[in-house]
Amino acid sequence: MSLSLRIALRELRGGIRGFRVFLLCLVLGVAAIASVGLVRGAIREALTDQGAVLLGGDAQYGFTYRRPTPEERDWIEGHAARVSEVVEFRSMLSVGEGDRFETALTQVKAVDGAHPLMGALELSPDVPVSALPEAGTPGIFLDTILADRLGLAIGDSVTLAGLPFRYLAAITREPDSTGAGIGLGPRSIVSLAALEGTPLLAPGSLYETEVRVTLPEGTDLDALKSAAEARFEGAGMRWRDRTRAAPGADRFVTRLGSFLVLVGLAGLAVGGVGISASVSAWLERKGQTIATLRALGAAPSTIRNVFLWQLGVLSLIGVALGLVLALGMVFAAAGAIKAALPIPVSLRAAPMPLIEAAVYGGLVAAIFGLWPLSRMAAMRSAALYRNGRRALRPSWPALALIAALIGALVLASIWFSGLAVLSASALGGVALALVILWGAAWGVRRLARALAPIARGRPALRAALSAIGAPRSEATSVILSLGLGLSVLAAVGQVDAALRSTIAQDLPDVAPAYFMVDIQNSQRTDFLSLLDDVGTVDKIDTAPMLRGVITEINGQNARDVAGEHWVLRGDRGVTYAATPREALTAGTFWPEDYTGPPQASFAATEAQELGLKLGDKITVNILGRDIEAEITSFRDVDFSTAGIGFVLTLNPSALQGAPHTHIATIYADPADEAAILRAVAKTFPNVTAIRVRDAIARVTEALGTIAQATSLAAGVTLLTGFVVLIGAAAAGEAGRVWEAAMLKTLGATRRTILASFAIRAALMGAAAGLVAIGFGALAGWAVLDLVMEARYRFAPVPALAIVLGGAVTTLLAGLVFALRPLASRPARVLRSRE
Repeated sequence: MSLSLRIALRELRGGIRGFRVFLLCLVLGVAAIASVGLVRGAIREALTDQGAVLLGGDAQYGFTYRRPTPEERDWIEGHAARVSEVVEFRSMLSVGEGDRFETALTQVKAVDGAHPLMGALELSPDVPVSALPEAGTPGIFLDTILADRLGLAIGDSVTLAGLPFRYLAAITREPDSTGAGIGLGPRSIVSLAALEGTPLLAPGSLYETEVRVTLPEGTDLDALKSAAEARFEGAGMRWRDRTRAAPGADRFVTRLGSFLVLVGLAGLAVGGVGISASVSAWLERKGQTIATLRALGAAPSTIRNVFLWQLGVLSLIGVALGLVLALGMVFAAAGAIKAALPIPVSLRAAPMPLIEAAVYGGLVAAIFGLWPLSRMAAMRSAALYRNGRRALRPSWPALALIAALIGALVLASIWFSGLAVLSASALGGVALALVILWGAAWGVRRLARALAPIARGRPALRAALSAIGAPRSEATSVILSLGLGLSVLAAVGQVDAALRSTIAQDLPDVAPAYFMVDIQNSQRTDFLSLLDDVGTVDKIDTAPMLRGVITEINGQNARDVAGEHWVLRGDRGVTYAATPREALTAGTFWPEDYTGPPQASFAATEAQELGLKLGDKITVNILGRDIEAEITSFRDVDFSTAGIGFVLTLNPSALQGAPHTHIATIYADPADEAAILRAVAKTFPNVTAIRVRDAIARVTEALGTIAQATSLAAGVTLLTGFVVLIGAAAAGEAGRVWEAAMLKTLGATRRTILASFAIRAALMGAAAGLVAIGFGALAGWAVLDLVMEARYRFAPVPALAIVLGGAVTTLLAGLVFALRPLASRPARVLRSRE
């Protein structure tokens, strides 16, 4: 080992000429993964460190559409140092009268005098929360966007669900906004005392109660959680504490960050193609050196170790430079990153993201570097002296080692991300893409070889086809590197375009104009009459509305039986009906006059995902009451229409006497929506109107943000592909010099030679683009159909852009590196080969 190390170090004294592509590929891939990991780690660390502030306390007791009873409140206060109660709901804010009457949807937070327990509510002007329940007209704090939309100035009067308020201050920052999740409207903050006794907090109204507490010093959080769950068993209480203050945000950051890291791995795989090509070219230049060492008696292991040492040193340099670049980019963009995030984060050189990126970089360099090294090691000295054909594949021990490294890469990605299915799917997709691209490159070379004789009379085309089909053609490295980068970009583009197409084209044709909630039982008849009088409504659909949490399946904890399905996360809409709203797929619906034990009808798709079958019993907690019902039918519920649809429907007698409200969907022409909203807001101010198009716009906005992040990561992959492409073009320049000299000697003009180089580059780029389109379409279909359960549509515009981009990029790279071959003199080139 010492001898091989000395030889390796002497070889490296000559510099890294020929390894620029190797290092650039490694640096870019490692930098992309490390920078994403650093930002992801900073956000997760902030969510953990600031858990109490984000939650609004050390712990939180949540209740669905009810407030704690006096006995429950006493128990909570007995185990806390300080207590604050917050009620959240959606409502309508209105200003003006007559033709100047305007409304806006708002997410209301009703707070008591102790709010906030932790952190500070930042307002402009700076007024205390205690100013909200002042004598006379109570005050209200509004999000700046909401105040601007309604044209409000400090001191103006507004109406919230028919109740008068005075605008006191604009909300600059809420300490607990991240833990609260995303609302459908801008925030309003009012005093809880101002809503006491109003229909907004009446039984059956849709609101959430959060009782937040700070705990005495030394309190055992786990013990308190167990005691609370035992005390509130069956009461519908949801526990959260500072250790997981924002589970939704944490889950989103983890999944998106892991996905971006996996996209970065795709970039490293592209770089791996460049690494392999660089090592192959390097070994070809060292062929006679290897043969001489063998002839002098050097053992094969010594020669192998020489090059392993060199690869190891270069890999360490590339990984180190990548980590330094990542730190530089993150710290340079720290201001912009912090400004874009809703919580304060501390960006630092955390060790785990750097270790993760270093492990990925080292494994990829080893996998792609060992392949050509093992092939060269299998050749005989005589073949190396003659610069003969290399071995077709490495030895079996070398293949076993490479397979072990690939397995280590898969296990590392699963361990670092914690998402086995996502990691395996992404890496499997990258492997599939590489196999498809390699097959495409092989097919292109074979096809070019077959078509070359047919192109007689077209010298430029024939020369291009002959060069593509030649044994030392650059087609494989070009199609692999550029094709994989374009494939990742095409997949992201197809998914993004398909989702936007679904939102923009499908929903407006079938979606309602408004989704109305909080319609009291006593208001339903008058509400329908009002809409009939408006005269612009095409269709009205209504249903009774309750909320419940599915807690048990066949007497066992629901999550233990069916996992973390979305139906089991939090509360879900529950309704009752005498006749089915949708078509039954299995079972029978109860008779209209049924009064027996509770029965349930479940959405068929969700039931299949949960593993439910007819005859199973589910327990749903509604307003603190457990109802166990037998599943007697499944229904075909289509949630994509944005209309009324419930996962769970019970027979009417099962919910007899339970306080509830009604919901309605209103279908109307877009030109009539403002008139409908004004009529409903004036007559029924407690009814909340959610404009479906606004909700769709928020989804589209969120989708655009995610698409930007994924496109940026895919862009890094594509950039790596360009580096490999340029490296391949540069490596083939010497061959093109010889080729141009031969063609000139045979009478070819510069124009013909240039056309030949251009055709060759364009054909390889187009081939890479076409394969990328196919793989992007396949990946887009898999994500949309299998993961998101949405309809996939092929997007032709991004696909065309991919093909043109691949062809133009390869063409430009080929032409740039055609300048020296065209300028070379044939005599000088031919004499140098003598």
